[in-house]
Amino acid sequence: MKYVNLGRSGLKVSRLCLGCMSYGEPERLPQPWSLDEKASRPLIRQALEAGINFF
Repeated sequence: MKYVNLGRSGLKVSRLCLGCMSYGEPERLPQPWSLDEKASRPLIRQALEAGINFF
């Protein structure tokens, strides 16, 4: 995974970002693409294992 500086904060973040807007509680976001916690956890785990730290 490649990382870049996050401004001048001193933090390094992955160049890839995993957008998580549709993860959480489908009742709050009643869209067909929203995922509950059980379905989204494996995706987040895989992203972390791949080195993604920008969500």
